[in-house]
Amino acid sequence: MPGKLARTHGRRRGLRLHGCALCAAALAAAALASVSFSAPRAEVSWRDLEGRIQYSYYTEDAPALRSLAETVALDESRDRLHGYYAGLVAWRLAQLAAQGPGAVRGASAAHLARRCVGELDATLAAATDFAEGLALRAACLATEADTAHAGHAARGARRDIGRALRLAARNPRVLLIDAMSDYQLAPEGGGDKERALAKLRQAVAAFELERAGTEQLPGWGAAEAYLLLARDLLDHGEALGARDALEHALLIAPDYAQARRLMAQILSG
Repeated sequence: MPGKLARTHGRRRGLRLHGCALCAAALAAAALASVSFSAPRAEVSWRDLEGRIQYSYYTEDAPALRSLAETVALDESRDRLHGYYAGLVAWRLAQLAAQGPGAVRGASAAHLARRCVGELDATLAAATDFAEGLALRAACLATEADTAHAGHAARGARRDIGRALRLAARNPRVLLIDAMSDYQLAPEGGGDKERALAKLRQAVAAFELERAGTEQLPGWGAAEAYLLLARDLLDHGEALGARDALEHALLIAPDYAQARRLMAQILSG
């Protein structure tokens, strides 16, 4: 039992450190915003940018996300990660816009989702087997389908995620977006909430495996997987399981506003 407690403490300490790293990325955002992107970007720069995108999304800071979109636009490298992160920041804005009117001034969720798709169209034209890009485009198409009731977008999402799964069946972001599509899309668009729960458990396990190894790029998604698992568990009446999943999400991303709200809802009964 002491050994088990030590391992649990170590694992939770690691999760807290990861959450602190996200906060540190946000504190560095102002300084990093002045960096010139005229030269090809190193991987570490994309990693820093991902951290800033994630923190801004977790804290629901739409102006910061808009600023990051401008930062990506200034990059001249035009490699596949340029298109990927241009798509990611547009998708994060779309997700915020979908929360309600006024969340993102001057743009609808459907418009922002289509912007994400456009960024990834160009990237995938040059890198057709980029599984991460296919999965992200599927996520953007699913968001468009959900907010604009677009059947063609739902079909495109299922097509892209199917191809991504064939290319990278164990990739945690691919697994997450597959589950997310099932959870988000209407049944006529190929969604299946019952099927989503098992897929979310699989995605969470894949993220834990990835987090135990070397840091990946892209590397986002673990906190989101736990949050969506919590939502699905609540849908199934499993409040205790949902609370446990939210605890994991908040250990990874302590400032995750959606997770905090859902936890408060559970605790209030």
